[in-house]
Amino acid sequence: MLETTALKHLGRGQRLTLVTAVAVTVAAGVTKAAGVAPVPRFVIAGLALATLAAVVGQAIEQVGERLGPSATGLLQSTLGNLPELFVCLFALSDGLDGVVRAALVGSVLGNAVLVLGCAFVAGGLRHGPQKFDPEEPRLNASLLLLVVAALMVPTLASKLGTPAASHTGALSNACAIVLLVVYAASLPFYLRDRSRDTDRPDTKVEARADSEPWPLRLSIGMLTVGSAGAALAANWFVQPLQEATRSIGISETFTGLVIVAIASNAVENAVGIRFALRAKPEYAISTSLNSPLQVALLLTPVLVLLSSVVGPTKLTLVFPPLLVAALAISTLVVTVVIYDGEYTWIEGVALIGLYVIIATAFWWG
Repeated sequence: MLETTALKHLGRGQRLTLVTAVAVTVAAGVTKAAGVAPVPRFVIAGLALATLAAVVGQAIEQVGERLGPSATGLLQSTLGNLPELFVCLFALSDGLDGVVRAALVGSVLGNAVLVLGCAFVAGGLRHGPQKFDPEEPRLNASLLLLVVAALMVPTLASKLGTPAASHTGALSNACAIVLLVVYAASLPFYLRDRSRDTDRPDTKVEARADSEPWPLRLSIGMLTVGSAGAALAANWFVQPLQEATRSIGISETFTGLVIVAIASNAVENAVGIRFALRAKPEYAISTSLNSPLQVALLLTPVLVLLSSVVGPTKLTLVFPPLLVAALAISTLVVTVVIYDGEYTWIEGVALIGLYVIIATAFWWG
């Protein structure tokens, strides 16, 4: 249990986030216990999931302060996707594999296209054209192209009726293992790259702007409580999903692509834009691209391999062709935008426009 005296280390904004998360989570639990209509339950649980994601993000940041810059970046990218992992696991257990596929692609598009575009607009309008080191963003884009290939091959094999069409489960497992191997092989590069700037003064200022560092016990306690709360909120969010989306009149695919992705990635959505406003383009781009890369190279293959145990059906990498095409087009556009090592606000507007076009295409299913 977190001691009251320990909470004094939280800044005003952090306390507000914590209080909001507790209040909304309690409200979500009450609406579930009271059997409230699906739409209010769905909305309140989504808000709880988003606020708990913010609490988890704050705790990860504080724990990372004690581990050094390299481990901090890895910890933030990996554990920051815990809320989405919980949502996908509960959705798989309910047989909502279509929602899971849409949520996985939506998480990549939401960060790599929408959030990156918002960061470019915010930073570009406030500070003018911004230059950044393109080495890591180029690698991220290259790895995202690999993920596109890993989805495209099983999808085409199935849709074109090739001999592999009857073995999509085994093919998906093979692709998932390859993605995990590539992810493991990429870790030394990211750790070495981040360790070049051992001081990282900007990051420390960002983390401690409104409070003193948290004690380790408080950081771990907040991470544990926030993660447990996110697991509960994810379950409450998934349970009324089908009835709520039918009542609202939106498709499950749109829900996974847009709503689930944005709610479960609230931390990255805010941090990337904040870095851009502070004229830190490297951090803004790294935050916006590293999280979807984690989803693509780690979370997606793990869910594929676990789906046979968790859900009633096997999750394969055979995705709806339009989802694969949307991911491929977005990855190519992002690659072109970041390749020259400079961004402007109009490029951000273009990325936001692309996201709106893609989201609109899935409004009906």
